[in-house]
Amino acid sequence: MEFTEVIRERYSCKKFDGRPVEKAQLEAILAAGRLAPTAKNLQEQRVYVAQGAEALAKIDRITPCRYGAATVLAVAYDSSNVFVYPGEARDSGIEDATIVATHMILAAKDAGVDSCWLNRFDPAEAKAVLGLPANEEVLMLMDLGYPAPDAKPLPNHASRKPLEETVTYL
Repeated sequence: MEFTEVIRERYSCKKFDGRPVEKAQLEAILAAGRLAPTAKNLQEQRVYVAQGAEALAKIDRITPCRYGAATVLAVAYDSSNVFVYPGEARDSGIEDATIVATHMILAAKDAGVDSCWLNRFDPAEAKAVLGLPANEEVLMLMDLGYPAPDAKPLPNHASRKPLEETVTYL
C-alpha cells in the first residue's frame, strides 16, 4: 500500500471480528515499532502482546475499549533509560513510545490489520494488572485485528481543519 494511502485510509477501528492477528502480520507490526527512532537511540520502548483468554481478561479489567480485538499491544517505556532534556523539565520516554506506537499503527494498516489507540485506562492500574516492572510506564494500549463487516470510521473521521489553522510559519 502506498504511504499516502495508508495515512489517508487508516482509522480507529471500534468493532473487530475477533480473529487473532496472523503471526507474520504481527511480527511485521512489531518490527516496524523496533525500527522507530528514539532519542539517542536508547530504544526504551517495551511492547507487551496480549492474546488468549487470560491475557485479554487482564486487558478487559483495565479498559472497556477492547472492541472485540483478539490482540492488544501495551506500549510502555523504561523510565530509567530516557534522554533528559536540557533544563530537566521533561524526558523522551513518552515521545519515543509514541513514535514506536505510531509506526506500529501505520504498519498495521499497511499489513491489512486495523487498530485503535486506547487511552481510556489508568496507567498505574495497567502497570499493576499487567505485572510490569517498577521502572516501566504504560503509554497506551493498541487494539489490533480485522474489522467486523459493519465496522466503519466515526462520522467526523474525515473532518480536518485547514492547514492555516494548525500551521504557523515563523
